[in-house]
Amino acid sequence: MKDEIINNKSLIVFQGKGIRRTWFNDEWWFSVVDIIGALTESDRARKYWSDLKVKLVEQGFELSEKIGQLKLASTDGKYYLTDCVNTKNAFRIIQSITSPKAEPFKLWLAQVGYDRIQEIENPELAQKRMREIYKEKGYSDDWIEKRVRGIAVRDELTDEWKKRDVKTEKEFAILTAEISKATFGMTPAEYKQFKGLKKENLRDHMNDLELIFSMLGERVSTEITKKEDARGYHQIENAAKRGGRVAGNARKETEKELDRSVMSSENYISEPEKKKNKQIEDN
Repeated sequence: MKDEIINNKSLIVFQGKGIRRTWFNDEWWFSVVDIIGALTESDRARKYWSDLKVKLVEQGFELSEKIGQLKLASTDGKYYLTDCVNTKNAFRIIQSITSPKAEPFKLWLAQVGYDRIQEIENPELAQKRMREIYKEKGYSDDWIEKRVRGIAVRDELTDEWKKRDVKTEKEFAILTAEISKATFGMTPAEYKQFKGLKKENLRDHMNDLELIFSMLGERVSTEITKKEDARGYHQIENAAKRGGRVAGNARKETEKELDRSVMSSENYISEPEKKKNKQIEDN
C-alpha cells in the first residue's frame, strides 16, 4: 500500500496503478476515473464512472457539490478538465464500487492525506520520502542529491512565475520548453522522444550533467526574472530564453572540453541509474 510520488506532486501509485492528483483548496484532489481504474482494473473506467454517476445521483449523492472539474495532465502531455474528488468524497465513491481492493485503497488514501499534512508541517519529510523512493528505484546518492536540488530550483522558478502573472498551464509549458530549447536545443517533448520515453518523467532519466544544466537554465531564469522584476508572460518569456541561453552556452563549452555531447539518449527504464553508470565505468 505504499504510495509512490512522481514529480513530488502530480501522480501517485497504488499497486502499480497511477492516480493523478492536484493540490486545490489546501487539500489533494484525485482523478475519479483513475481511482475506478485502480479498483476495478477495467479498461473502460470512463464508462464505469458514467454509469456510477447515475447510480449515485439516484442515491441522493449531490455530484455537483462533491465533484470538482480540475485540470490534470493526460497521456498526450496536455491538461484537461477532469472529474476529481477530495479524500472525503473519494471514500463515498469507493463505497459504491465492488472490489477486493476497496479496503486496502481506503487505508492507502488515508495515509496519503496524513503524509501530506505531515509534509506541510515539516517540508523535510517530503524530501526524505522522495529520497527513499529514488533509492529503492536504484538511483545513486549523488544523482538523488542533484534531482532533489533540481526540484527545489524548479519550484522556486514556478513560484516566481505565479507571482508575476503567469497563470495558465499552457504558459508554464511554453516557458519550460523555451528554457529547454535554449539549453539543449530540444523541447522537453523532443528530448523525451530522443531518449525513447513516453509517459515517464524526463528528468528521472537524465544523467548528472543533464540535470546540472537543467538546473542552471532554470536558476538563471529565476535570477533574471527577479533582478528585472519581470511581469506578465512576455517579459517572463524573455527572461526564460536568456536563462536557457546561459545554460546552453555553458553546455557547448563543456562539450568542447569533453569532446562529446552532454545530451544522452540513455534512459533508466530497463536498468537503474546505478547499474548503468557502473557499466559505463567498466567499459
